[in-house]
Amino acid sequence: MDLKDVYRVSLPRKGKKRIGRGESSGLGKTAGRGHKGAKSRSGFGGRIWYEGGQMPLFRRLPKRGFHNKWKVSYVVVNVGTLEKYFAAGDEVSPEVLRQRGIVKSRKAFIKILSRGELTKSLKVQAHGVSQAAEQKILQAGGSVERLLLPKEKTRQKLKKVKQGKEGK
Repeated sequence: MDLKDVYRVSLPRKGKKRIGRGESSGLGKTAGRGHKGAKSRSGFGGRIWYEGGQMPLFRRLPKRGFHNKWKVSYVVVNVGTLEKYFAAGDEVSPEVLRQRGIVKSRKAFIKILSRGELTKSLKVQAHGVSQAAEQKILQAGGSVERLLLPKEKTRQKLKKVKQGKEGK
């Protein structure tokens, strides 16, 4: 058997570019990089969005909308959920809701809404409670305590400081 008799498998793959192997390789001299400019030189990393000095797309497009960095977002817990997961006389607080897996987020503010019915008396502590939910909890013989948000805590501290200065 000779080498000429061996069947060569022709795979549909293009050969690897052999860069900088002389003029006859087809990629000699500038090695496929063109003439001059940042991309022709070694060390050019280039960002994906770089457009060769042209004003980038993200700067050409108009910016719309408004992002409110002071917005307070709540995780909603309904009264029906409290009925399902808590027994009469239990204390419902953000920590307990997290422990029982009702609320996943560790830092979320909790608001109680009125969807569902409540027959058990519960001691509810939350950052926000709707009026209808508060009525349902009180009618069932429970109590509601509103927890302060961080900005409300700082406001109270400032009031105390101001009152202290006025007293002097």
